[in-house]
Amino acid sequence: MSASTATRKSEILADDVLAQLDAAVQSAPCISLAIDESADVTDNAQLLVYVRFFHKDKKELCEDLLGVTPLETHTRGEDIYAAIKDMLEKRGIDLKQVVSVTTDGAPAMVGKERGAVPRMKGDNPDLIAYHCLIHQTVLCATLSEHFSEVMNTVMKLINFLRASSSLQHRLLREFLEDVEANANDLLLYNNVRWLSKGNALGRFWSVRKEIAAFLKQVKSQRAAEFSLFMQDKLKMDMVSFLVDITSHLNELNLKLQGRNNSVADLMTAVRSFQRKLDIFKDDLEEECEHFPKLQEQIQGERDVSLYVAFINKLIGNFSQRFDSFSLGQQLLLLIQNPFLIREVRGFSKEVTQAFKWAHAGSLQLELIDLQANAALRENFEATDPATFWLQIVSESVFPGLTKVAMHTFTMFGSTYSSFMPSPGRSGDRGGPRYDWVCMGWAWLPVDQQSSVLPI
Repeated sequence: MSASTATRKSEILADDVLAQLDAAVQSAPCISLAIDESADVTDNAQLLVYVRFFHKDKKELCEDLLGVTPLETHTRGEDIYAAIKDMLEKRGIDLKQVVSVTTDGAPAMVGKERGAVPRMKGDNPDLIAYHCLIHQTVLCATLSEHFSEVMNTVMKLINFLRASSSLQHRLLREFLEDVEANANDLLLYNNVRWLSKGNALGRFWSVRKEIAAFLKQVKSQRAAEFSLFMQDKLKMDMVSFLVDITSHLNELNLKLQGRNNSVADLMTAVRSFQRKLDIFKDDLEEECEHFPKLQEQIQGERDVSLYVAFINKLIGNFSQRFDSFSLGQQLLLLIQNPFLIREVRGFSKEVTQAFKWAHAGSLQLELIDLQANAALRENFEATDPATFWLQIVSESVFPGLTKVAMHTFTMFGSTYSSFMPSPGRSGDRGGPRYDWVCMGWAWLPVDQQSSVLPI
C-alpha cells in the first residue's frame, strides 16, 4: 500500500473506534470523569480526560481516554472548564449525565471561586467531586523536619555513589559483586514515582554494611561525611524505621492502583490501613513485629517516642482526610455486600446525602426485599459485586438500588488511569504495577499541603 492509503486506513480505523466510544458513552445511563492538566516533554500543557461508564452491549464497566486537549496559553480554572465543556459538547455528552469528577486537587481544578470543578457544579448541581484517593494517601505521609533531613541525606548519599561519577558508580557495582551483596546496585530516588521512596530506601538498607565499607575506601571529604552519617546510631535507627513504614505505605499504594477498582474497593483498603496504624502504634512499644528493620537495628530497649509520634500524626492525617469522605460506609457496603447492612434507615440517609435524586422510603423497602431474597443471596456469594449488581439484580424489581449501585460503580476512585511524564524527567512504567504519581505530577498543591501534619 502507498503511504497515503496506509494513512487513510489508519484514519478510518481511528474514526470508527472513536464513533464506537461516543455511541457507548452517549447511551450510558451515567458517566464519571477523571481530569488532570499536565505538561508533556516539550512543556506544552495538555488536558487529559478519562471516562468511566457502563457499556450496555458488553454489560460491563469500561474505562477509556475520552480526549486530550492542548491548553495553548493559560491553565487557569476557566481555561480548563472551557476545554472540558467544549470536549463534552463535541462528543455529544450532556454535563448533567456526569455523576462525579475526580481530580488531583490542584487549585485550578478545585478552587472555590475560579476552579474548574465549581464551574462544572454550576451546570450540574448534583455533581460529586473529590480528590484522588491515592494523592491523598501520599499527602498524608509528608515527612517532618527530622525525618525529612535523614531521608534527604540518604538520597544525597545514593546520588553521590551513583550519579556524581561514572567511574565511582562502576567501582561501586564491582565492589558489591565482589562481596556478594544482596544487590549489585543502588536505586535512584525519583519524586515522580509513587513507590520510589520506599524502594530506594529498601535497597539502600539491604546493602548498608557494604556501602559503609565502600565509603571508607573513597578518599574524599563528602565520603567521610557520609561515613560519619552511617555511623550515627540514632540516624540509622530512623532510616530503619523509614524503610519499614514506607514498605507499609507502598503496600497500600499498590492496593489502590489498578483499572476498574471501584471507589468502595479503594476506601476499604484505606479503612483497613487506618486500623493497621493503631496496631503499628502499639507494636512499636512492644515487640516491633511489624517493623523488622527497626527491630534488627535497635536490638533492645530504646526510646521509640519519636516513631510513635510519627504514627500518631499519620493517624491524624488519615482521619482528617478520610473520616468525612462524601460516600458513607453504609453506602459503600451496599456495593460490597448488601446483605450485611443492618441500619436500613442509616443506609437510606447516606444515599440521599450523596445522591439528591434518591428516595429514602423506596430504598428502605427495596433493601429489605433484596435481603429477603434467598436466590439473590446465593447468586451474590457465587459471583463478584459488579456482576451481581450490573447483570443479576433486576432493574425493574429494584430500580432505586440498581441506580445507586450503577452510579457508585461508575465513579473513579483515583486518577490512576492517566500517566504523563513531567517535563525534563524520564522513566519506564515496567511491570504490571505502574510506579508513577497520579497523572504524572509529583508536585503537591499548596492548599492541600497546608492541611497535612508533617510526620
